[in-house]
Amino acid sequence: MLSFTGHLLASLLLGRIASGRDIPTHVGDFYDAVVAQGKCNNALAGGFHSSDGDRGNFTYCGDHLDDYNIIYIQGRSGSLANLDVDCDGIQGSDADDGRCKSSDDTQSITSFQWIVEEYETGQKDLDSNIHPYVVFGNTGTKKNWPTFDPRDYGIKPLSVMAVVCGKKLIYGIWGDENGDDGDEAMVGETSISLATACFGKEMNGDNGYDPNDVLYIAFPGKDAVPGADGARWNASDYTTFEKSITALGDTLITRIGHGSNYGNGSSRGNGTSGGNGTSGGNGTSGGNGTSGGDCSVNSNTSCEVPPISVGSPRAMMDVQMLCGLAMVTALVFMMA
Repeated sequence: MLSFTGHLLASLLLGRIASGRDIPTHVGDFYDAVVAQGKCNNALAGGFHSSDGDRGNFTYCGDHLDDYNIIYIQGRSGSLANLDVDCDGIQGSDADDGRCKSSDDTQSITSFQWIVEEYETGQKDLDSNIHPYVVFGNTGTKKNWPTFDPRDYGIKPLSVMAVVCGKKLIYGIWGDENGDDGDEAMVGETSISLATACFGKEMNGDNGYDPNDVLYIAFPGKDAVPGADGARWNASDYTTFEKSITALGDTLITRIGHGSNYGNGSSRGNGTSGGNGTSGGNGTSGGNGTSGGDCSVNSNTSCEVPPISVGSPRAMMDVQMLCGLAMVTALVFMMA
């Protein structure tokens, strides 16, 4: 019989292997293409900063607004954006583990609090510890302050967004905006729950992720809004809420590559399933299993797993996962 330590170790290590969502191949290809292009050719708004004191050459990019119907953040020389942590919204819930206490600019309300309350689910506002929201758009009245309202391009409040971070694909919602309370107009910020899903519990109210390699993707249109009944707004934890928007996220992400009809179900991994031992992800592959089909639990589509050739990236990933599981099993029984 395993000791408590053995069970705990197994749970932690196996959870690390099983959590997370791999980046679908078409999304990874798009990511690489954006980075390789180097800069945005159709900037909808510019002059934004990813880090304090940088050159302020980050933009809301509309290069693929016409073909894929998406908007994303891009800098220069292959830069995307970093990830700062936002702790706005409901404070002190049961999901709050104290990591937001180090924030010195927390506000107790988010931009679309009134919509959340109007959903009448019992949830009064977003909770940074539960809802994986993205801070997207910039407001302000200061002289020469750059602004961008995503609604001008059809992006709806509380619509689903996609974030490519830490070799993972995470779904979130557009839940807050950047104001003009600082010295510079900033981009690249998420709730602490989304930041944790990307980069682990090292994230806190005063510690984000500095490299400009995070891709934020917004989806214009009413079909990107889950609405009152399409998401678990009153969820008590991140995992429950994120799972509730996964099916919609999987549908929206197929816009990338060949527009709304694209989707090949394959995925890019990082040698594991993309997890980091935190609450990040729901263990799905982020794809749809077929070319253009829908393999969600609510679908009637038959989703066959394509054959794996020896030496393929997917085969190597499976071998690495099996080796990892074997090592975990051996270690657990040694400690029993």
